[in-house]
Amino acid sequence: MPIPGSGLAKGLAVTLRTMTKRSHTAQYPDVQPELPPRSRGVIGLFEENCTVCMLCARECPDWCIYIDSHKETVPAVTPGGRERSRNVLDRFAIDFSLCMYCGICIEVCPFDALFWSPEFEYAETDIHELTHERDKLREWMWTVPAPPALDPRAEEPKEIGAARKAVEKAEAAASAAAAAAAAEAAAQAAENEPPTTPTPESDA
Repeated sequence: MPIPGSGLAKGLAVTLRTMTKRSHTAQYPDVQPELPPRSRGVIGLFEENCTVCMLCARECPDWCIYIDSHKETVPAVTPGGRERSRNVLDRFAIDFSLCMYCGICIEVCPFDALFWSPEFEYAETDIHELTHERDKLREWMWTVPAPPALDPRAEEPKEIGAARKAVEKAEAAASAAAAAAAAEAAAQAAENEPPTTPTPESDA
């Protein structure tokens, strides 16, 4: 059973610890702050991975992502094949005056086209200039830190495990085919080899 007044004592202890600490003045903007490596500063766009699936724009609770695209016909790769159509990105913009940095667009992107960047210095004097187009989002992409290393004790990702098993299966099939080809070549060489005739023994 908790002691009456223990919560108040803990709260006052936190206050006292904070009061006894020496204050530190951040010399910004002359000295840049040391931000956490995965801080949510701004959203960067890796345009090559975007397939214009519109999933990020549909899931955004603020509707601050604007995407325009058009379809292009891709000719058939093989003769007699069927032509295909693909989406081409024309515009990708984010209105950061509306964005609440929830990260839903980054989480739902199935092709890893959106990333968090620690950049935070993009203030504007006009609120209309906070809508940044894909060129600016691409510039922020190069400030995205590398992902942290995987835990060596963690379970292997399913995609990597499936790819490794496929490679091992292909290597085993290739080695089996090579062994069969070598055995068949040896058998054919034995069939084509002329028979050896025994030499007559000389009379003693």
